[in-house]
Amino acid sequence: MAPKRPSRSSASKTNTAATSTTSAPSAPASTTENSRQPSGAVQPADAQTTIQLLMKALELIVLGAAYSTISQLCLSPVYGSIPPSLHHSRITMAAVFAAWLGKSALGSYIPNDVVNLLPIFAFMIPPIQFFLFQYSGDMGPIYGPLVTELVTYFPLVALSMYAAAVVIEKLDLSRFGNRVQNSGPAVATYFVFTATEKLTENYIRQNIGSGLIFTRSGLQFVAATFYALLLPSRAVVFAVLPILHSASVNVHVPLDHTASVLNDTLHMHNYSLVARQESLTGYISVLDNLQDNFRVMRCDHSLLGGEWTFPSKYESRVKEPIYSVFTLLEAVRLVETDSGKRQPAISDDQKNALVIGLGIGTTPSALIAHGIRTTTIEIDPVVHSFAMQYFALPTNHTSIIEDAARFVDRARLAGSEHHSYNYIVHDVFTGGAEPANLFTQEFIQGLSDLLKPEGVVAINYAGDLSLPSARLVVNTIKSVFPTCRLFREETGTPTDPSSADQPLSQDFTNMVLFCRKTAEPFSFRAVAEADCLGSQARRNHLQPKHEIAAEFFGDGTGKVLRRGKTEALQRWQRESAVGHWRIMRKVLPGVVWENW
Repeated sequence: MAPKRPSRSSASKTNTAATSTTSAPSAPASTTENSRQPSGAVQPADAQTTIQLLMKALELIVLGAAYSTISQLCLSPVYGSIPPSLHHSRITMAAVFAAWLGKSALGSYIPNDVVNLLPIFAFMIPPIQFFLFQYSGDMGPIYGPLVTELVTYFPLVALSMYAAAVVIEKLDLSRFGNRVQNSGPAVATYFVFTATEKLTENYIRQNIGSGLIFTRSGLQFVAATFYALLLPSRAVVFAVLPILHSASVNVHVPLDHTASVLNDTLHMHNYSLVARQESLTGYISVLDNLQDNFRVMRCDHSLLGGEWTFPSKYESRVKEPIYSVFTLLEAVRLVETDSGKRQPAISDDQKNALVIGLGIGTTPSALIAHGIRTTTIEIDPVVHSFAMQYFALPTNHTSIIEDAARFVDRARLAGSEHHSYNYIVHDVFTGGAEPANLFTQEFIQGLSDLLKPEGVVAINYAGDLSLPSARLVVNTIKSVFPTCRLFREETGTPTDPSSADQPLSQDFTNMVLFCRKTAEPFSFRAVAEADCLGSQARRNHLQPKHEIAAEFFGDGTGKVLRRGKTEALQRWQRESAVGHWRIMRKVLPGVVWENW
């Protein structure tokens, strides 16, 4: 009799039993494998959680990088734009990597919930800055920004990167190999941080001043709010106190109430705030001196110009400037040559002028008063608006709000039939430095192309004449214009700028170069009463007086500035900016610079 075939159900039971028998010994191995996973690690199958953790880490890195520009912007009204940048990048990167190293070396000693303090600390930064700015005069332009960021931004970015490291530690990266697991997050953080820093800097600077959010204080509040949303904690309730401080007494916050508080402070020092607005070139404000009766326009830690406000006993057709250099620039009208004397005179109303860099409008106002058709180029719309509203810049001129380099390139392409000028005035100093791209050989050549054959260009260079940067600028200008004469604003003997290592002494002043396109020598005719427009300042300062010897800066055959290769000028500008900061602290009291 044939053996009986087992039923399907009994076979199933047999297979199940066999499976159970063979699977039992493997259970401990699975337990051991799981025990080797990092604490809190996300299993590969949990893709949604992995993405959430990656996004949280990315947001922390982006916030820390974006605050880099915000921190620098908050320092610029008190220290200028250059001194705060001297050590900023190096220490920022040190803080980023210190956070990663600290997490590896000290992670077991630092509680992970310390990152919950980030939102509170972010809200506290504006009051901390408000307090430290009052000691900017004691700390100076080198240590002041450094100390301020050491207790504000650098701890913030280090804690942000530490928080990102805590989040990334929860990810299981072992499947990518030891190299990626150990070094990948730190390397990725570096690239994400630096890229974000550049992108957010461009975006913020393009939009600064466009609304309350895009102000220095507004950006600080937005960043702190994002920290609070990203790292929710009950401890954030303690942020109420710094928020109340910012809204009530922090004069840096652009509110009506804080503007009144600011004016109460300034009035105690005989100053009054007329207007203020943040813009792409810096913090712009208009201030009145109530004791000596003058008005100035401020850009960060520098002045764009000023004029006397007391009633003049002279019947002046223009305002009286407080700085003589602006009247000196008007001497382009006084240039004459022997060949020109033999030609029929051209009246002012048949001439046209291009003024690059507006300031308060002193030079273009005088040229307009003489009947010269005048075009102004100003990159900052707020500067132009304030010049019109608070410094009586005439409306009968052509105003172009554009980057000067872009305008010159465009005008050259259009041809001389559209753009050709008898006079060009180049005065673009702001914030302790000259825009390097507006002193390159290519840009100066562009000015030459826009100048008529008999025309004159006046270029104001504000800087330390004892530094090699002055020689570099003069060489560049002389490489384009064959005939130039140099005048300084006041008497003085500049020290030798030939040393490439150390200047002999500081000699910060305004130097005006008058140049022509031909090699024929030129002179300045005597100032007539009509040239002065009834202005006593022009009677005293319109005639160029303090000439610098032509050979002082050499024969003009040395190195020149080329487009995209301005590092040498920028390097020396850092030292010049420090000297300029100290000069500005003598022009206006520290309390005016600190309370912006």
